[in-house]
Amino acid sequence: MMFPVNKLCQQAHKCVHILKVLQGECLPSHLCASRWSSTTAPAPRITTHYTVCPRNKDSRWEGVAMERFADEADVVIVGGGPAGLSAAIRLKQLANQHNRELRVCVVEKAAQIGAHTLSGACLEPSALNELIPDWKDRGAPLNTPVTEDRFGILTEKHRIPIPMLPGLPMNNHGNYIVRLGHFVHWLGEQAEELGVELYPGYAAAEVLFHEDGSVKGIATNDVGIAKDGSPKDVFERGMELHAKVTVFGEGCHGHLAKQLYKRFQLRENCQPQTYAIGLKELWLIDEKKWRPGRVEHTVGWPLDRNTYGGSFLYHLNENEPLVALGFVVGLDYQNPYLSPFREFQRWKHHPSIASTLQGGTRISYGARALNEGGFQSVPKLTFPGGLLIGCSPGFMNVPKIKGTHTAMKSGMLAAECIFHKVTDENAQFGTAGIHVPDYEDSLRNSWVWKELYAVRNIRPSFHSYFGLYGGMIYTGIFYWVLRGKEPWTFKHIGKDSDQLKPAKDCTPIDYPKPDGKLSFDLLSSVALSGTNHEHDQPPHLTLMDDSVPVAKNLAVFDGPEQRFCPAGVYEYVPLESGDGMRLQINAQNCVHCKTCDIKDPSQNINWVVPEGSGGPAYNGM
Repeated sequence: MMFPVNKLCQQAHKCVHILKVLQGECLPSHLCASRWSSTTAPAPRITTHYTVCPRNKDSRWEGVAMERFADEADVVIVGGGPAGLSAAIRLKQLANQHNRELRVCVVEKAAQIGAHTLSGACLEPSALNELIPDWKDRGAPLNTPVTEDRFGILTEKHRIPIPMLPGLPMNNHGNYIVRLGHFVHWLGEQAEELGVELYPGYAAAEVLFHEDGSVKGIATNDVGIAKDGSPKDVFERGMELHAKVTVFGEGCHGHLAKQLYKRFQLRENCQPQTYAIGLKELWLIDEKKWRPGRVEHTVGWPLDRNTYGGSFLYHLNENEPLVALGFVVGLDYQNPYLSPFREFQRWKHHPSIASTLQGGTRISYGARALNEGGFQSVPKLTFPGGLLIGCSPGFMNVPKIKGTHTAMKSGMLAAECIFHKVTDENAQFGTAGIHVPDYEDSLRNSWVWKELYAVRNIRPSFHSYFGLYGGMIYTGIFYWVLRGKEPWTFKHIGKDSDQLKPAKDCTPIDYPKPDGKLSFDLLSSVALSGTNHEHDQPPHLTLMDDSVPVAKNLAVFDGPEQRFCPAGVYEYVPLESGDGMRLQINAQNCVHCKTCDIKDPSQNINWVVPEGSGGPAYNGM
């Protein structure tokens, strides 16, 4: 009896597949999405964004006018955060001092300056004192000087106090508890008074280049595109902003900076950037429990000793008894079942935290990724036509949990170097876009570089045998005794996206259900972020390959994007046929934290800007 040819082929394929499984070259057949099957259907289409699906190959775009209006400025700054606004303010200060005309434009994707800003935040005022010495007279919203510093290690039921010695990074003497969004909004007002042109609601979507390869400027996002990628009747092309120098201050994991890293090989001589996700809430509490000026930090429970993270609880001096609280989890964690959001909600039930929150009301929620690579991960900062400032390249002092002061100072130093370059009538430039290499030298000679160098080993020391406690011991012995002058530099373990273990090698985490009093579900939390996007637009969470989420992320890691996203953007749902699963992207929920782009184990997700003004609407987060 003879087998049909197709049966023989199928049996042969199975034999080859089994051999590959034994050799570790392929997944077992119940997990392998690419296994041979005569009925295998193509992956459902998810991505319709033009960055993945080119318009020149889409007949629906034939005949659509694609010309863009162009405008010229001396300096264009991408990002209206602390770094970008500090650069803009310093540029106009210098221009006014020297009676020079200088057009400075800032584009910001948030609908209002400060609306996408989220941080703890405990502000060190060093850079502000340099930039605007009379900030108190100008009404800067620094209303809460730190009056009390507390630090502790949490076990499941208890808190072990740790003395805050002078000179340790987390000592906050002289700092201010702030609502950073309000502070950034105030910086925007100072910039406008000096003549800076601010353009909130305009997202920088594309880097433009001169023919010689130098940066020419940016283009803002197109609007009026339907969810299926087709043009609407109201389609409008974005505009081009050309500049002598373009400054990129997009914040953590900027989507344009990622492109610049590759184009100019900016990360060739540094270690991979590493990150954390920070989740934050604002609460109104019982006035009897309110201690304006108190700063509390903890490490330990609910995280195990091999997962980096910690918490903060700040008492603000506002017109009402307000506290800011949050939880930070390093994105180098290994268990794909870990949910940073649910760890945060569980942490609030610790007796030392719950005692403050009980009887209070949660009024706001948000999340943001933050750079943790520090000194070892700073890339090359300049290239023809542009440079990087702030949290985009990563100047956060990790043990201090502070990056606003270093981001501001980087913007100020960049502005000083740019001003001298663009106003030097005798300068000779080798490219159409002006190169400002002096900025990198200036930064290396500043207190920013010294500060980052001193703490360079504290975060990497966590990856010792002792985990969290090894890092604390290192900080106590080497940093406090040697003040960061030890003659060695630790390396990071690698990219965060490479650290997850397969789900089969990990234990699922049994999280308690939210009680609706101290802990809450994800969607009711997102509702407090004010997040809004035009629904009928292509998802800005783009996939390089629509088949990868099910074939790899779900099959190997049990769909970790369902858990590491703090906004419920990613869901795995059954196919309509009932045969298998598909990834659903709820892009309208996105709070622009960039965690998915960072932690995706397949590195298949590419976050790009949505239509301008979309995203969260934080009120002083």
